[in-house]
Amino acid sequence: MNDWPVGSGEGGALWRLTATAADETAANALAAAFASTAGAVSAFETRPGGSWRVEAYADHAPDRVALAASGALAAVAFGVPVAGLLDDVAVERLAARDWVRENQQSFPPIRVGRFFIHGSHHTKRPPGGAAALRIDAATAFGTGEHATTHGCLLALDALAKRRRFRRVLDMGTGTAILAMAAARRWACPVLACDIDAGSLEVARENVRGNELASRIRLLRSDGYRDPAIARAAPFDLVTANILARPLAAMAQDLAGSLARDGIAVLSGLLARQAPLVIAAHRAHGLALRRRIAVDGWATLVLGR
Repeated sequence: MNDWPVGSGEGGALWRLTATAADETAANALAAAFASTAGAVSAFETRPGGSWRVEAYADHAPDRVALAASGALAAVAFGVPVAGLLDDVAVERLAARDWVRENQQSFPPIRVGRFFIHGSHHTKRPPGGAAALRIDAATAFGTGEHATTHGCLLALDALAKRRRFRRVLDMGTGTAILAMAAARRWACPVLACDIDAGSLEVARENVRGNELASRIRLLRSDGYRDPAIARAAPFDLVTANILARPLAAMAQDLAGSLARDGIAVLSGLLARQAPLVIAAHRAHGLALRRRIAVDGWATLVLGR
């Protein structure tokens, strides 16, 4: 953390933190550290099997001491060395601009099967017969642009052509895009969960904006631990667009929450990570029904 700038974020300026991580675990640790001082954090692989880039944006000058402390805690939590984790963090103050407007304009409408995803800046009528969802780019993950979200929407669109679901769980809901897609497509009740309170605020705004509050219940939960999930189970459809290792770790909980003829749609994993996730779920009675590949990322459709 060299050449740390000082100043304030007045006048609409933003601060950007960037760093490179050697692998996914280190990237998650960096993202957790950045989250302590920034409002928007993202981590993505620069190429399959390569390093990761972590970015964060804040509306105030980041606190160097607080970030160092958060980095130490994150390193312990994710089991990575403390030394070197924050060594190459770059911090810069961005010029004052209308970042929200520019971000929205950079998010064009997306058509995935019958789903039509658009921002609030798009005022034209949706295509005929489309299941329209309004989502603005925000701090939570999931606007339909990423390959994992795209793959999940493709899976839901294909499932809708041959089956109706009546009880849905969206684990790690983010912006609630998958929860809203299910609620819109099947007009059914959906329980949407996330561990992050900030993501749930974004999800709540999206659910209200799409007039789906009567169908979608939002719940803060660390995985499947909340008793409300057990009370609402079994689910005939579970969606989870998270990461490979958490998906594998929660395989038993998912299987226990799924109805006998239930379907699970899982993503957030690279194609090379699919065997890990498939094997973890096979150990609990779930087999691969379909695999969707988009730009090196995989979406898995599983059933008993």
